[in-house]
Amino acid sequence: MFRATFYALVLVAIANPGLADEVSDTLSSALQAYEDGDIEYAIEELDYAKQLLQEMTSQQLTGFLPEAPAGWTREISGDDMNAGLAIMGGGIGAEADYTDGTDSFTITIMADSPMISMFGGMLSNAGMLGMKMHRIGREKFIFNDGELTGLIDNRILIQAKGAEVEVMIPVLETIDFAGLEDFGG
Repeated sequence: MFRATFYALVLVAIANPGLADEVSDTLSSALQAYEDGDIEYAIEELDYAKQLLQEMTSQQLTGFLPEAPAGWTREISGDDMNAGLAIMGGGIGAEADYTDGTDSFTITIMADSPMISMFGGMLSNAGMLGMKMHRIGREKFIFNDGELTGLIDNRILIQAKGAEVEVMIPVLETIDFAGLEDFGG
């Protein structure tokens, strides 16, 4: 099991030559600890390497957050979301706040979290549940309690909340949904 996990992480590192040296160093340290018989430390190093790789993946996901429209500003939120997702079973996320000085809203993108699967059924039955459906590009979003929620490729959740639908939809339309489908795949 250890070797399989280690080699999977090594393959990820090899496939992404731009990875920080810290990942390679941590993986090397894990392998050395394993060879020295220090399994506990090897596991700690693998966990740390996994955390570093997840941070890099989260940064890539942040690239899918739309730019601020003209007259608006965008502020990318910190890594607090990923810590919360780790507690709730895993996944990665990115979030940005948009404001024009009067209106403001937040867009959140979450990927590969076990929590996301429950939204598939909700989207399929939105009409029966009394929720309004919106099309944004080719994607379906439900509008409920002031939130627009869409599910991309059955594993990536996008939520926008805090402003009127007419304000949020044009910004959501700028998301590269096709790129998101390929994200991490």
